[in-house]
Amino acid sequence: MPDTQISAIICTHNRETYLGAAIDSLLSQDFVGDFDVVVVDNGSSDRTRSVVEQRASNPRLKYVFEPTLGLSVARNTGAKVASSEILAYLDDDAVACQHWLQVLYCAYQNNPKLAIAGGKVSLLWCDGIQPPQWLSSGLAANLGAYDLGGNIVYIDKPGLTPRGLNYSIQRSFLQEIGGFDPHLGRVGTKLLSNEELQMTEIALQRGWQVAYLPEAHVFHHVAPERLKRSWFLNRGWWQGISECYREQIAGIAITEQLRRGSERFLRGIYKALKHISDPAERFDKLVYAYGQIGYLNAAIQGLKITK
Repeated sequence: MPDTQISAIICTHNRETYLGAAIDSLLSQDFVGDFDVVVVDNGSSDRTRSVVEQRASNPRLKYVFEPTLGLSVARNTGAKVASSEILAYLDDDAVACQHWLQVLYCAYQNNPKLAIAGGKVSLLWCDGIQPPQWLSSGLAANLGAYDLGGNIVYIDKPGLTPRGLNYSIQRSFLQEIGGFDPHLGRVGTKLLSNEELQMTEIALQRGWQVAYLPEAHVFHHVAPERLKRSWFLNRGWWQGISECYREQIAGIAITEQLRRGSERFLRGIYKALKHISDPAERFDKLVYAYGQIGYLNAAIQGLKITK
């Protein structure tokens, strides 16, 4: 084991507004032991480097520039630069509680079969902004909200996997599977996702464990531009594409995907009509149905390629 017990990694792309607070929340951790903080600048064109340089006097802080866009690429770069066996990923627009690293570290020390762990995520709203009436609890999860209660939970369903903005992974497991899949995960403005879900699937299949740790608490800023219906529709579209890609990687036949996507689209439309008088549930189901169009579009494109 290296001298550094745990490494915190922030992968960032043009988020100078929030980045400083994220870094400061890590540098001020009450961790008992040695840790480092790695900032991976993923092709930023704003003042990201300057924000990091303002804190360069702290010996824990490391900066690396990764020109190839893609969250999974940046995460793999961060893992290469980080010093420890335990890798803790925090989003560039999030703030970790003061004992975040300590909770994560202790969990891995107490369980050698733990591959992945993450904690509770609460949303931080801008001053004067309230959640819109059409925002359901399900759609709030698209903003990062994640709460499985006050007790530790060992995940047995990939859909309950910890959020990527509050996420840790054991290096030996990451190396075992060859790193984060660059075909999944956000790339610039393309809101690809599902890389964490795929990781959990693989971990469970190989006999590792995945845990929700409520005390590893993180707070996630909700940018005002995300509180638009168009953002959620776009997010749903890319969620559908991500799910299609993930299934194709897992070997699901494209013809089966066309059947699944069509059934889910009709189910979404039916439920939207069923909840016509409830603005939050109605919009939730419309986003789901719209996501199935993205899913079907990706499946059809895959069908064209195979012909």
